[in-house]
Amino acid sequence: MIKILKDGLLTTIQDLGRTGYQKYGVIVSGSMDTYAHRLANLLVGNEEEEALLEATLLGPVIEFNQDTVISICGGDLSPDINGEKVGMWKTIFVKSGAVLKFGKPKTGCRAYIAIAGGLDIPKVMESRSTYIRAQIGGYKGRPLQPDDVIPLKRSSADNSHSQGRREDLLFKETDWTIASDMIPNYTSRPVISLIKGPQFEWFKEESQKALYSESFKISSQSDRMGYRMEGASLFLKAKKELISEAVAFGSIQVPPDGNPIILLADRQTTGGYPKIGQVASVDLPVLCQTKPGEQLSFKEVSLEEAQQAYLEQEHSIQLLKRSISLKIKEAFS
Repeated sequence: MIKILKDGLLTTIQDLGRTGYQKYGVIVSGSMDTYAHRLANLLVGNEEEEALLEATLLGPVIEFNQDTVISICGGDLSPDINGEKVGMWKTIFVKSGAVLKFGKPKTGCRAYIAIAGGLDIPKVMESRSTYIRAQIGGYKGRPLQPDDVIPLKRSSADNSHSQGRREDLLFKETDWTIASDMIPNYTSRPVISLIKGPQFEWFKEESQKALYSESFKISSQSDRMGYRMEGASLFLKAKKELISEAVAFGSIQVPPDGNPIILLADRQTTGGYPKIGQVASVDLPVLCQTKPGEQLSFKEVSLEEAQQAYLEQEHSIQLLKRSISLKIKEAFS
């Protein structure tokens, strides 16, 4: 099991989402950076969708009360174990009594802590993701708090990570890591691939041009539900009524004030504001690692280009998955 000594700014349990229930008005939720989530799980021998911890900006302090294997992917929040710096995007053998904590964010703003076997908590509607507003999923439907104790499921790593035992260390990293070209560039001024939305043509020509030529700042009034953007105001050619329709992760809605909102993991199931754009799936992880106050801009891509980029990324992940599986078997043997 693990014990939360300090909770950090916002630490929740997330998996890849509560799918299949939007028709009942239940949101998907899940991890914001699904790419980091998936790779973190692969690095500890879990299935990609296994629940883990998502830490935002200021990470938690976690005590491990049993020997296990962990990985930390996503934003670099300066992790250390018992005062010693620990690497990102690699497999880490941890002994009982080790304490993981975080410092200042170096890149990105969300770190994903996967633990071999996963977290032994019940599913709600087939998911362990925390949805704070409805107080469901995760640990008691809320962010983690000091003194919370989370039980762990057993894994093939439980009796196998002899490296740390042999050298009598509280933790030991593997000597390999994810290749640098597979690690996203979590820049503070990302350029995000954007497909024209279904109501793109409703907007004035100057607004259409501004979407792809201007920079937008992420407002402090942003959260897991959506990023509110500050910058050029985007206005319709004429007032129109839109019947509420389905929205997706990365849909950009524009309310009457002209300030776009990018819908994220905790988005509502439907929306009635016109959608000027849709963020390409491959760029959602980089988008979700930007912080309030940072700026981003958009570049236009076609649906076909976005699909091709997605397929290429998935192919790379599957190749990486096979490579990691071999390394994990070697490390756990």
